[in-house]
Amino acid sequence: MPTRRLTLAAALAAGLSPAIARAQAWRPSRPIRLIVPFAPGGSNDIVGRIVAEAAAQSLGQPIVIENRAGAGGAIGAEAAARAAPDGHTLLINSSHATIPALVARVPYNTLGDFVGIAVAGFSPYVLVASPQLPVRTAQELVALLRGAPSRYNMATAGIGSGVHVAAELFRAQTGVQVELIHYRGGGPSVAALVANEVHFGTPTMASSIGQVRGGNLRALAVLAAQRTPALPDVLSAPEAGLSGAVIEEFFPILAPVATPPAAVAALGEAFRGAIAQTAGRLAEVAGVAPRAGFETSQQVMELVRQSMESHTAILRAAGVQPE
Repeated sequence: MPTRRLTLAAALAAGLSPAIARAQAWRPSRPIRLIVPFAPGGSNDIVGRIVAEAAAQSLGQPIVIENRAGAGGAIGAEAAARAAPDGHTLLINSSHATIPALVARVPYNTLGDFVGIAVAGFSPYVLVASPQLPVRTAQELVALLRGAPSRYNMATAGIGSGVHVAAELFRAQTGVQVELIHYRGGGPSVAALVANEVHFGTPTMASSIGQVRGGNLRALAVLAAQRTPALPDVLSAPEAGLSGAVIEEFFPILAPVATPPAAVAALGEAFRGAIAQTAGRLAEVAGVAPRAGFETSQQVMELVRQSMESHTAILRAAGVQPE
């Protein structure tokens, strides 16, 4: 019976790269757990389910979504960091780079406890208001808020979430005084907006696009430098008079740091293929677009590191300190 070493040697002799050879040498032996550190219905949940379905077909094992909400994503991220590093536990967390900027005592090492698998895509946040709020533009909203300091409130997906960063950026750029209401994920925060429990917010596009298209939320701007094809009639941040409030989320897929290189290679190959395969659906359902340049684990983690620095700079400039 050929050994694993001989199998790798044969693969290399056939002209395959070491990374591809390692990827072919590892296959999951049971279902894979993909931890989503937010409640169902949020952007990570939506994107994770779309990509996981396609990746499971490539890997030959089901990928089970496990929602572990709380602390802006930190509870689920800690569970992933502490999981057995055998390739059968993964994390998708768009707040991974924002948590250290907003949470004083993170119970894991954001960079040191994880290894990168892939990036599912990028998407801007959306400034939305309850249809019952008497505003139809971003500038009308700002005028309303400035005219009644501390009277209105704003939804986030939890302390440390990317939505929290977007909310703080909006407050800093406009100088408005509003109360932040922190929910346990994007899904609950959007539900609260639709129910008029909160007045406005900056949810992720993935969690809010269906309600915007259905008329249950009024989109005042996408917090991007340009308009997005997913909501082509909604003004960009500069067009809406919010040029300083440009911010986007991204969806890193990560594994515990000691996951074997062969598993990392195989998982990366499977998820990158799944992301390419589902790009159209991600754009239509969630307003998420893949981007080249994240083909290696190191590139994924470098994106996380750079985003940690940029988010921290945004928040410190706004006078926000970790809680």
